[in-house]
Amino acid sequence: MTSSQSKLVLDELDDGLLTVVLNRPERRNALSSELCGQLVEVLQRAAAAGEVRAVLLKGAGGTFCVGGDVKAMAQADVTAGGIDDRIRQLRARMEASRLLHDMPKPTVAAIAGAAAGAGLALALACDLRIAGESAKITTAFGKVGLSGDFGGTYFLSRLLGGARARELYLTSPILAARQALEIGLVTRVVADDQVDTAGAELGHALARGPTAAFGHMKQNFALAEHAGLDECLDNEAWRHVACMATADHREAATAFVEKREPRFAGR
Repeated sequence: MTSSQSKLVLDELDDGLLTVVLNRPERRNALSSELCGQLVEVLQRAAAAGEVRAVLLKGAGGTFCVGGDVKAMAQADVTAGGIDDRIRQLRARMEASRLLHDMPKPTVAAIAGAAAGAGLALALACDLRIAGESAKITTAFGKVGLSGDFGGTYFLSRLLGGARARELYLTSPILAARQALEIGLVTRVVADDQVDTAGAELGHALARGPTAAFGHMKQNFALAEHAGLDECLDNEAWRHVACMATADHREAATAFVEKREPRFAGR
């Protein structure tokens, strides 16, 4: 995979880590239909590409993403087209969240500046989140009279529980990065000038890891979101045995015996 020629979403592969950049800095990376379409395409390719072993999502210009383009919403003709068409179009754009959550490789969000509304939902869809010290995080939907999209209610409920998720959606507080860390909404907080570096370091560490095992881990967690214990135990058993047949497991076992760090190939 090579650097994208896309204007609104940039992607670059480096040693297994695909860095995906929301590239609309003049609007604080607000999500337009075109940007979302390009993001879905990039993530679809990333999910299928064997050379991509981890994905880092970030925003250009010092801001992660402020969510939907409210200015464009104010100017839009909401009567244009049928409601069913608008629903289908929105649902297609929301595939970005599903891909970040479901792809069989680790995903990381590097949150600088602000993550709001659908932008926050994209960050929540990732496996891990690193935030800058001065980052501001908010659901924001209630402030613009919307119920929320891009899976934010799903991800937030599972991260924080239903009661806290409802509080954050109904009252739309603006959380500082440290507050978000305290309640478990982000994984780590770093100095503002270290967000990109910390995100890349974590992304590269994951990209050097046992990719197949990470994919199975994600499937275990996905099933645990809705299945009972017996089904989860059955699922864990076959996935664990499948991992034992991988080259990465054999390398890790050999490295343990030889008292050295394993060199994972991602298979």
